[in-house]
Amino acid sequence: MGKSVRLSDIGARLNVSTVTVSKALSGQKGVSEEMRAKIVSLADEMGYVRTTSSEKNEERSSYTIGVVVAERFLNESQSFYWKLYQEISKRAISRKCFPVLEVITYETEKKKELPKVVQEKKADGVIIMGALHTEYAKFLIDNVQIPLVNLDTTCAWEKCDCVVSNNLLGGYQMTNYLFELGHKKIGFVGTRLATNSIDDRFLGYLKSLMEHGAEVREEWIIDDRDREHGRVDGEEFFRLPNEMPTAFFCNCDLSASLLVKKLENAGYSVPGDVSVVGFDNYVTDQFAGIGLTTYEINTKEMAKRAVHIMIQKLENAKYTAGVFMLGGTFIERESARQVAPPVPFV
Repeated sequence: MGKSVRLSDIGARLNVSTVTVSKALSGQKGVSEEMRAKIVSLADEMGYVRTTSSEKNEERSSYTIGVVVAERFLNESQSFYWKLYQEISKRAISRKCFPVLEVITYETEKKKELPKVVQEKKADGVIIMGALHTEYAKFLIDNVQIPLVNLDTTCAWEKCDCVVSNNLLGGYQMTNYLFELGHKKIGFVGTRLATNSIDDRFLGYLKSLMEHGAEVREEWIIDDRDREHGRVDGEEFFRLPNEMPTAFFCNCDLSASLLVKKLENAGYSVPGDVSVVGFDNYVTDQFAGIGLTTYEINTKEMAKRAVHIMIQKLENAKYTAGVFMLGGTFIERESARQVAPPVPFV
């Protein structure tokens, strides 16, 4: 009779996850002493009998993985994160896990409310997809008692495992490419301090400029979004300088697309007058038949690593992966052109 009682049966009675029950019965961290006592008492009352290793693995082979993402990243025109979530979903299902997406509103971040999947104990672990506001992200990491993994963000990396693309190296490579085409006046599009990813890509841009002995001009660094809300707006931002550079490195393909439209509306041709390169390899729309030169993020591998790390953390409370950084792939198309012999390194 006792052998028919499963961890999920105990969890259902106490409205906690199977992982919480498993941790309580095995003496692992992450469960309050009060809850541990309730679980142990109920397990005895229900006649729960410890399973063998093979049975235990079968009991814990399936998990519900919450995926939380800020609402601003799921606007119709910003579908990079939809693509990333699709990869997470496919990978999770292939590992017999069930993904649950929760969109975090700006109000939720400001009020510092826990995601519903956490409040209602609907998830065994949570993947934070994309940058949340710093204070809210730290609030989650400090207050969520189930495993957390950052994906495409390194906020509070010293406390939370992260899976990210190599943004600094990617920004460095894309800017170097423009120098190789002979450009000497290169601008950057992206609001600094809006996200860790933008900042890292900007630092790659600066590194390339320094190595080529190029001047860093503040008027050539163009904002693309509201820092507080993260809203990318082609009308409010993307203010072109009076003296134009001959090329721009944009922090993402969406911003590159909007910049091209802004340039063309102002009478410039791309790449005839100004070369433009992006980042992500996820252009939301094409412009005048011109393909965008960009740096492709390996979303499939990022999702695979994030799900793998999450499962490892669920099955071993002491497991940690630190910051896992993935390289990307340079993709050359028609949005940038050779203007002179390459600019040498100094």
